[in-house]
Amino acid sequence: MIFKVYYQEQANEVPVRERTKTLYVNADAERYVREKLKDRNYNIEFVQRVEGAHLAYEQQNEDYKVLEI
Repeated sequence: MIFKVYYQEQANEVPVRERTKTLYVNADAERYVREKLKDRNYNIEFVQRVEGAHLAYEQQNEDYKVLEI
């Protein structure tokens, strides 16, 4: 499954929409996404499962790259 992760680059950074970044991770469950990213010191706001038409839409974005950890 593909998950879209919304995050700030610093764990102590306050979530602000203009500075929120996204990345895509291939994992079996949200729990594994969070485990994979734990060592990166990100402030993870939200992890969203992406599938079907939503995934097809995201894949059209030029910034779409799935992170393989």
